[in-house]
Amino acid sequence: MSEEVSKNLSETLFTNHKQAKETSSLTQYMPSSQKILDDKRHREGAKWYRNINRLQWAWQGLDPIEADEVLSKIASSKHSRTYDEWLDTVMGYHSGNWTYEWTKLGMSHTLRSNELKGEEAADALFNASLCFSIAGYPHLKNDNLASQAQVLASNAYSEAAKKTQYIVKKLEIPYQNKRIIAHLHLTSTDKPQPVVMVSAGLDSLQTDLWRLFRNHLAAKNIAMLTVDMPSIGHNSHWSLTEDTSCLHQAVLNELFNIPWVDHHKVGLLGFRFGGNAMVRLAFVEQDKLKACVSLGAPIHDVLSSPEKLKKMPKMYLDILASRLGKNAVDINSLSGQLMAWSLKVQGILSSRKTKVPILAMSLENDPVSPHSDNRLVALFSDYGKAKKISAKTITQGYEESLDLAIKWLEDELIR
Repeated sequence: MSEEVSKNLSETLFTNHKQAKETSSLTQYMPSSQKILDDKRHREGAKWYRNINRLQWAWQGLDPIEADEVLSKIASSKHSRTYDEWLDTVMGYHSGNWTYEWTKLGMSHTLRSNELKGEEAADALFNASLCFSIAGYPHLKNDNLASQAQVLASNAYSEAAKKTQYIVKKLEIPYQNKRIIAHLHLTSTDKPQPVVMVSAGLDSLQTDLWRLFRNHLAAKNIAMLTVDMPSIGHNSHWSLTEDTSCLHQAVLNELFNIPWVDHHKVGLLGFRFGGNAMVRLAFVEQDKLKACVSLGAPIHDVLSSPEKLKKMPKMYLDILASRLGKNAVDINSLSGQLMAWSLKVQGILSSRKTKVPILAMSLENDPVSPHSDNRLVALFSDYGKAKKISAKTITQGYEESLDLAIKWLEDELIR
């Protein structure tokens, strides 16, 4: 992307949004629910509306020093905020606003890519794509600034794909008179490769997962197929229902038509809510799959406990409301509805086992994915295993869990 084109695209996209609604104010709550949220905000004294995923972003390839610089610009802004307590709620598209500052960092990586060649240029663009994605985080519906940031993320990813030594193919899979957009990443097209279908949570895009392929799967000559969850990213025109794996199932059934992958050697890897979908798929389509890994997935516990759900930060409640297409949210009815997402309540983890070996993992003391959830998954999977990652630091935890995940998939797909 040339400097001129990239600058023009940014300016055109954001021109009409100087006064766009700020992300934390988009989701409307019923008065009784709003009171619960207000009380919680004053009581807990959190400094940010968003969950600041420093370690996850570093693992995805973001320079931690650059990330801290962006966060400090947001924190020190003198512009007015929707909520004075939350640093990342600066209103209007200008300095200090979350989307503005992250987009600016993305643009600097785009410009840097023009001075580089080959893989270095590609890496700079993949980094730009990640910054644009974070600019739109947590990707709520009707967040105009986030939608524009997502366009930039998608464009930067496409440009990066042209420059990298690896092969990235954009797939369009028909489903319900629309198209599911997926990206297939390969080291070569000489012969069909084993493939891992990867899905992230409800607050990140498929374009965030490049490093997982480059640093982990490519070395083993395993292809990576990324698919967004329903209701986010390329799949935002489908609402999330309790059939969390429906789009991934449609993609899985299309694999035998794709010449570059070995559809007899398919694995699944899901992060957070993507893990719920992948585990579900491992039961529904067990004859077509060789292995599955879920990382930090909500399986039953938090989904079936209204009290735990009410303790969640507002950002997560906003995400759930957005994915379900809710307008005026009542927290009590929302928590009642989420029971249907529990794989135990659905009857999937209650009667028969799946022959797909599932590795279910989470970091110690994870409120969304307690060890009891992972033990339940392992119990209903032949050769299943539950693993609690108790690393000294979360950074080590990330690395350790990924190493285990890749080893598990490699053992089942390549042997």
